[in-house]
Amino acid sequence: MKKVFLLIVVIIIGFFGIAFAETALSPESSTIIMEAGAGAEEAQHEIPIWSIIPFVTLLVMIATGPLFYEHFWHKNYPAVAVALAALVVGYYIFGLHDTHHPVHALAEYMQFIALLAALYIASGGIMINVDKKATPSINVALLLIGAVLANLIGTTGASMLLIRPFIRLNKTRIRPYHIIFFIFMVSNVGGSLTPIGDPPLFLGFLKGVPFFWTLTHNFVPWSFALIMLAIIFYFFDKKNKGNALFDDVNTEFSNKISLKGGVNFVWLALVIGAVFLDPNVIDWVPAINFHGQKFSFLREIIMLTVAFLSYKLANKEVIKENQFSFEPIREVAFIFVGIFGTMMPALELVSNFASSPEGAKMINPNTLYWGTGMLSGFLDNAPTYLNFLTAALAAQGGSISNMSDVVAFSEGGTFSNSILSLTAISVAAVFFGAFTYIGNGPNFMVKSIAEEVGIKMPSFFGYIIRFSIPFLLPLYILTWIIFFAFA
Repeated sequence: MKKVFLLIVVIIIGFFGIAFAETALSPESSTIIMEAGAGAEEAQHEIPIWSIIPFVTLLVMIATGPLFYEHFWHKNYPAVAVALAALVVGYYIFGLHDTHHPVHALAEYMQFIALLAALYIASGGIMINVDKKATPSINVALLLIGAVLANLIGTTGASMLLIRPFIRLNKTRIRPYHIIFFIFMVSNVGGSLTPIGDPPLFLGFLKGVPFFWTLTHNFVPWSFALIMLAIIFYFFDKKNKGNALFDDVNTEFSNKISLKGGVNFVWLALVIGAVFLDPNVIDWVPAINFHGQKFSFLREIIMLTVAFLSYKLANKEVIKENQFSFEPIREVAFIFVGIFGTMMPALELVSNFASSPEGAKMINPNTLYWGTGMLSGFLDNAPTYLNFLTAALAAQGGSISNMSDVVAFSEGGTFSNSILSLTAISVAAVFFGAFTYIGNGPNFMVKSIAEEVGIKMPSFFGYIIRFSIPFLLPLYILTWIIFFAFA
């Protein structure tokens, strides 16, 4: 725990350090332009294609490390992730004289890790025990409940709350596919209906997309995807005869659901409430002002305080029975330092192309669906969502910085085919987050929790080849054909 909080403190110091570095750079060495109506500053430069090498290197090491050099990777992945991120951040600050992108990356990382840490630690003090015989029907019901719950407490909250009960329920028959479909349904697809469900939808809400817009327009694709995944899982699970060494045929079940540590739901509620304390929406919320942009810190302080207090005040018996440890959040904290730091050039290249005249000509619901989707599987889906929404608006003369334009785009207004375009972006950003372990924050955490209790999970490539391509890719294609291709 100390290492995780130390990392966060270092990042906070780095945030202020970069802000200071920006003021130290001379006007002659840093050419800055203002985005039209945005109030945000962008460094005027062309990002070279070779600058994505650290990001690709990190992805390759995440994929191959556990397979070919496990001891080295397990011991050194924090140093590798931080070093690669530092290379890219250093290049931006001292090579491109651009502090705008590093500051944004740091701010987004702080929002990301504060939320995940708070939800992970607070949920670790809650123990839900389902004293029923594990059957395919019970498992499907639990996965669907988790998918609904993801829209109320986020995919991270639902994942952390239910993954341990799900594993305990299936303790005599647990297999990797249980965890994979949990990631598919609870950690990703499930959170498609509200801005609370998944970070990209929340960013859309902050930019002007009405709160209930996603419930109205994403409900049918959400239902279709969950039904398809539930059917596939059911037939998988029906063939699972369990482990004869731990057969529970003669075990008596009370068929009751018990709960310990219920007070931690109050901590979870505080975290969800803090999510809405955005200084860009609520004027009285204090913020760090950086060249006309507001960066939140109050909600992150609240979340980290909740993380600390919820652990210190938690029922120690529940913590022990949950086999709670800080390793999953530690792994996510370091891996995503590397991802947020190194993915800046990739995101900027995508954004530059999408905003160019050539890119604007290619903007339509089909390209928005596949573009947002494929990049959301390998990059953070929140900035990917914003990049493609920005491009979709710009292609029709709108601006992401003008809330009235975003509202009009979500309602049809004067924009052509805009509702379908926004639906394509929203569905793809959430659905495709399940394609890899790094597509969405909860994925890595669920994987790490499963491995902590002894479940042998597929490697990075194994996950994609054995599960994502055979099951998710056909689902993505069907979703595209039914809802977007001919609409």
